[in-house]
Order: sequence, then structure tokens, then C-alpha cells
Amino acid sequence: MEAAVCLLLVATVGLKAQGPEGVGSRVVGETQGFIYGNRHRRSSEAQEKCTYTFIVPQQKVTGAICVNAKETDGPLLENRVHKQELELLNHELLKQKRQIETLQQLVEVDGGIVNEVKLLRKESRNMNSRVTQLYMQLLHEIIRKRDNALELSQLENKILNQTADMLQLASRYKDLEHKYQHLVAIANNQSTVIAQLEEHCQRMPALQPPQPPNRVYQPPTYNRITNQISTNEIQSDQNLKALPPSLPTMPPVTSVPTLTDKPSGPWRDCLQALEDGHGTSSIYLVKPENANRLMQVWCDQRQDPGGWTVIQRRLDGSVNFFRNWETYKQGFGNIDGEYWLGLENIYWLTNQGNYKLLITMEDWTGRKVFAEYASFRLEPESEFYKLRVGRYNGNAGDSFTWHNGKQFTTLDRDHDVYTGNCAHYQKGGWWYNACAHSNLNGVWYRGGHYRSRYQDGVYWAEFRGGSYSLKKVTMMIRPNPNTFH
Repeated sequence: MEAAVCLLLVATVGLKAQGPEGVGSRVVGETQGFIYGNRHRRSSEAQEKCTYTFIVPQQKVTGAICVNAKETDGPLLENRVHKQELELLNHELLKQKRQIETLQQLVEVDGGIVNEVKLLRKESRNMNSRVTQLYMQLLHEIIRKRDNALELSQLENKILNQTADMLQLASRYKDLEHKYQHLVAIANNQSTVIAQLEEHCQRMPALQPPQPPNRVYQPPTYNRITNQISTNEIQSDQNLKALPPSLPTMPPVTSVPTLTDKPSGPWRDCLQALEDGHGTSSIYLVKPENANRLMQVWCDQRQDPGGWTVIQRRLDGSVNFFRNWETYKQGFGNIDGEYWLGLENIYWLTNQGNYKLLITMEDWTGRKVFAEYASFRLEPESEFYKLRVGRYNGNAGDSFTWHNGKQFTTLDRDHDVYTGNCAHYQKGGWWYNACAHSNLNGVWYRGGHYRSRYQDGVYWAEFRGGSYSLKKVTMMIRPNPNTFH
């Protein structure tokens, strides 16, 4: 039986003269394996002695051990080999058993992790469902609030319209009251004139034939005067002084007009009224050229050099300027207080000649400034009353040229260049750009500095800034023959 030997073997063969000797096998070391000797040599010559030494490098046993031996040593070697193999197999089995136990522990741990992951997934699904429900509730709440905001905005618009109507009615009532007072004054004056004429006629009956009473004391100019006064024109100066001695001899028709030296209007503007001798700042009746309309205006004859037609005034916050388009077109307010003359009236006034614009402002400390523009006019309604202003002069700073060329915007007519409606944010009507450097038709706040979500006060950005509401503002126009459009 032959096999490969995988051990460190050291063989020594000795030949003796007397006879052959066998070389026995021995174990070199238990840890290094076994050393076997199995060679027999004989010497042909008995007299000679030879010794051979074989050194083989040591090798580690890694597998089965096979030796070439005699039949008597075979079972022992095989038993040893099988024993070592069994030990190796047992060692390998123990190692694999430990690995299996480790794997079982890992599997158990992984099973727990899987269960935890399943629980987490379930909780995640529950949380997602809850979040979805909350999101839907939030959407419904947002939609409901938007609906409420829309309803609130509609109610605000209705309230503003109702307020505007009430203010218009109050203004008309006040105008009617003024007209009534003027008519009463005229009637009293006419009664006085009639009484004086009757007295003179009774004293000098021979100088003039008797005239019917209704012709003597009803001059034809009476209707014209009453019509002018009925439109809230300022009453003409009727200074009833002593009548001249020849008055009773003159025809009654010409007796009443001689009581006044000043024309009673209407005039083309306040400058013409000033030139006709009316130097008192008050309400006058104006009829622009080429316009088939009469309008009441406040003439400021005291502001140097006089002849100013007031188109806007703010002084006490008594009038709401957050109005719609039609109201801004026709005008509103009290002529002797806060008022807006009206876009249509301003258009007719500024297009009958060359006019300049003067804006006077006063803050809450009493500081007064002004801004004057060499030219000022409006385009017709078809152009949405587009603004045209000229060169600036003054000490207030220029916060109006930025609005030049812009159309007028109100809450219900958006003509500004902003994506939204500037009139909604600034609470007024103006030639908004995007949105305003000046907002003289805004909310009148008391005290100057105000707190608001938007800059909606009566402000002039170059004078005290956009967060300061001015106390008094007046916009007025006057002919400027040296300036051309």
C-alpha cells in the first residue's frame, strides 16, 4: 500500500558488514507529525560501512496522513489517521455549530427588527391618514375664511357706498340750506328796496305818472339773480346806500341794477371774478368756456396774487374721500370746507387755457410748505382723466411728477400700473402709478404719524414721508399765460 507522505521525515540508513539492519521509524514530534523509516539496504560487500543521512524540511499536516509501511504497521497508522480526522471533523462541527447559534441569534434579532419596522410602518400609515385629515380640515377652514373675507369686503363696499350717499345727501342738504338763507336775504333786500321806492313815490307824485305796482317793484333782472343764488353763487355786493334824488324820476326797470357796481357772474374762473372786483375769498359761480355747465367753486383771493380756483381741500377729516368713480367725476364735499371739485369740472376748467397748479400743505407742528407746477390739465374721461403737469417749483419737494401721465384710479376703476388696485390699499382716488409718492385724497389721520397696514394717509413723500398724515392740504389752479401745453 503506497501513499504520499505529507510529514517531515528524517531517514537514516546504515549498512554494516555483518548484515543488513532495518531503519525503524520514530516520531520526531507530536506537534510536527510522525517520522517513519522503511528502507532496508544490504551491502554487497561485507567489509565496507556506509552511512546516509536524509534531512527533509518540516511540513504542517493539513490533511490525511498516508505512509508506506509494512502490513504490520498499517492498522495502527490508519487508526491514528482516522482519529486525527475525527478530531478535525469534531472541531469543524463545533465551529459550525457555534456559527449556526450565532446565525440563530442574528435571525432572532432581525425578526424583532422586522416586527418593529412593521409597527413603525403601521404607525406611519396612521400618521399619514391623520395628517391628510388635518390638511383637509385646514383647506376647508381656509376656504371658509376666504368666503368670509369676500363677504366682509362686499359689506365694506356697501357700507362705503352708503356712507358716500349719506355724505352726498348731507352736502346737498347743506347746500339747500345755504340757498334758502341766500333767498331769504335777497327777499329781505328786495322788500327794503320796494319800501324805499314806495316812500319816494309817495313823496314826489307829480314828477312821474303813477305806474302799476307790479311793474314798479318787479325788475326783470330779479329772476337772473335768484337763479344764480339758487346754485349757491356768492351773493353780489348789494350795498344799499342812500338813493340819489333823481331816482324816483327814473324808470323803475333801471333803478335796481344801479344799486351794485360789480358784475354778478358767472365767470370763467376765479381770476376773472377777482378782476371784476370780487376780492373776497368765498363761493363763486363759474362757467368755463366751451362748457355748457355751471359749477360752484371756492375762490381763494387772499393767496398771493389771488384768483386761485380751489379744486381740492383737506382740513378736518369731515368728508370721506374713499369714493367710487362716479362720485370723483361729479365732485363731493362742502365747498366752504373739505371738498373735491370733480374730475369733469377740473377737466373743463384746465382745458380752456393754460393753468398752473399750486399745492399748499401744513403739518401738525404748523410748518407750511408749497409745491407749484408750471402747467396742469386733465385729459377727457375717454382717457380716464390722465394727468399732465409741468415743471416743479417750491420747498415741499416734488412728489407729484412721478404721477405725470397716469390715469385716475378709484376703488371700482383700476387704471394704475400696479398688479393690484392701489386705490384699495391707499383708501382714496388718485393718479396712482405703482402706487404713490403722494396721496392727498387718502385717509385724514389726526396727529401726523399714524399706524396702518398700508400707507393710506394724506401724505406727500418728500415732506414728512409716507407714514405722516398732513393736517391741511389745498390744491388750487390759476391761469398761467406764460406756459403752453
